[in-house]
Amino acid sequence: MTPPLPLVLATQNADKAREIIEIFVTLTGMPLVAYSVDGIAFLVDSPESIAASVAALPALADAPDVEETGSTLEENARIKARALADAFGLLALADDTGLEVDALHGAPGVYSARYAGEHASYADNVTKLLRELEGVAPPQRTARFATVAIARAADGTEVVSRGEVEGIIAPEARGERGFGYDPVFVPLEGDGRSFAEMGADEKHAISHRGRAFRALAAAINEEG
Repeated sequence: MTPPLPLVLATQNADKAREIIEIFVTLTGMPLVAYSVDGIAFLVDSPESIAASVAALPALADAPDVEETGSTLEENARIKARALADAFGLLALADDTGLEVDALHGAPGVYSARYAGEHASYADNVTKLLRELEGVAPPQRTARFATVAIARAADGTEVVSRGEVEGIIAPEARGERGFGYDPVFVPLEGDGRSFAEMGADEKHAISHRGRAFRALAAAINEEG
């Protein structure tokens, strides 16, 4: 169920790239490796083929425009997938993920990665979120993670999938694993631990990104 290789992950976030590769490795049992391409994307292939695939990449005169100006997760994912597929002439996979907190009327949503500012760190965003939820009782701290994933071929063909997981926002950060809002997101389908307290396989089995990319891989194979 692995998409055709090589492929490009349209992200500059090494944590996100690692998770996507882990999901595909779990799906297929095949080893995969990623190569950072000028800090704009990751090229993914098998260990024995990655060197040749890197050597075959076209030289880019300018970095692709991947500014996330969309108003929805799907629009932002499409911007990234289109830019990288056009730039490299390869299948490009992109996603956009948002944390939707009910007490905050769906915020931070599409602004999740930059909730505390354009260059905010993970800790900055978590700190702002917890500050915004001060005084909100546990039953009202409901939230969901949503991921929209898109695979775009060089000819413009697209496949789109979505994954969601319901949860609550913990009153304080817990756990050392994961990234982003993982330390404060407690999935309802779990056992009371935050995503950051789970192992990778445990998290991917129920996470928004795991669901979105498993569905994407299945859809790509159906499309041929």
